[in-house]
Amino acid sequence: MPYVNIKVTREGGPDGKGPSAEQKAEIIAGVTELLVRVLNKSPATTMVVIDEVELTNWGMGGMSVPEFRAKRVGNEESKAPD
Repeated sequence: MPYVNIKVTREGGPDGKGPSAEQKAEIIAGVTELLVRVLNKSPATTMVVIDEVELTNWGMGGMSVPEFRAKRVGNEESKAPD
């Protein structure tokens, strides 16, 4: 019984509130189809869970994503030619 856990930030999708119901349904169907095709798994026993995570609860490089992105943008702006 395959179990797939997908984590996404809530920033995408309509109005920046994360993936829409239609997008989630497409992800679930696509992942299920992939496991059926590649591993010959039964779709009836394939579980796909999508967790939406607030940006402040997601970290990269020792910082929350908003901090990481702000630093990256600041670094890119300082490299821009005058």
